[in-house]
Amino acid sequence: MSKLPVVIIENDQSLRLLQAFLDAQPNPERDAALADYLAHDLPDFAGWLKQARERARGAYPAEVRMVETQEELLAALPGADAFVTEGLEIGPRELAVADRLKIVQKHGIWLRNIDVPACAARGVKLMPLRRRGNMTAAEHIFSLMLGLARKLPKINKLITTERLTAAGYQPKFFDRRYSPNANWARIDGLGSLHGGTLGIVGLGEIGREVALRASAFGMHTLYFQRTRLPEADERELKVEYCAFDALLAESDWVCILVPGVPATRGLFNRERLAQMKPGARLVNVSRADVVDRDALVAGLTSGHLGGLGLDAFYDEPGRADDPLLDFDNVIITPRVASQPRQNGLADTEEMMVNLARALG
Repeated sequence: MSKLPVVIIENDQSLRLLQAFLDAQPNPERDAALADYLAHDLPDFAGWLKQARERARGAYPAEVRMVETQEELLAALPGADAFVTEGLEIGPRELAVADRLKIVQKHGIWLRNIDVPACAARGVKLMPLRRRGNMTAAEHIFSLMLGLARKLPKINKLITTERLTAAGYQPKFFDRRYSPNANWARIDGLGSLHGGTLGIVGLGEIGREVALRASAFGMHTLYFQRTRLPEADERELKVEYCAFDALLAESDWVCILVPGVPATRGLFNRERLAQMKPGARLVNVSRADVVDRDALVAGLTSGHLGGLGLDAFYDEPGRADDPLLDFDNVIITPRVASQPRQNGLADTEEMMVNLARALG
């Protein structure tokens, strides 16, 4: 039996940081790759890691077992002290073979894959984590929406008569004896989020963060996914379940938050985009290929789509001649929605400390 604590970690991309930080086995190649991955936000990776491990004494160093399937998890649980999960399930079957398990660390706050009463009955501590990257992703979604509503890509720095005229506007002061002088640039088509309808396709961890913020903006939020939430969750998030077709027809904004899997590729095709309310805007921080590229260009060209906010692009790096770059009602960012790196680092350190406290 290992003298080190045994930590099982689901082999999810985001959780590989935790593996690297807890693993007793040195791996210079992995450390160099992580230092490069973090360098633009964390120049002193080695120093940060040393301090984080000091705060996580009891969990580091550990014997780390990475698993991808329920079968692998069942095989790894005997003798394990801790389990860190993204989507793998922990319930009576798993707990029956988990003879030493002290803590289940959930990488997120939605506990749908964890039998909470069964863990409580066994005295297994359950620790959820509200992921900082999810909160930042929700903020980024609203930055895209606000940018489109306020036409920021088009009107940025248009503060002189010459620039406004060159951009196609006809600026002129109003008669201030009878009216205010707001929008003397005479920019048309400015919008507001307040009072609008937001349709969220996929109300997972990020979708919930979006819904909370939509309520603060005074938006009416619809959602669609395969499984409806419990009524208590809907009340808390102030969301309304809606059929997919109805959501597309009624929403002023459609936010795509589905996983990038074969079943979702091309989910938004010509027919689905045509179902959207004329002038509605589409925001996608999921995989780009969830939306059919040709259909997207056609919808923007015809004006049926009122705008696009996109974080993950079809080609990485993109092409300078990509037609999506020519639309002034399109905002595209280079996969930065969940950044900065400190989000993932802070999440990882919090999980390390949770494990150390439970195992100490």
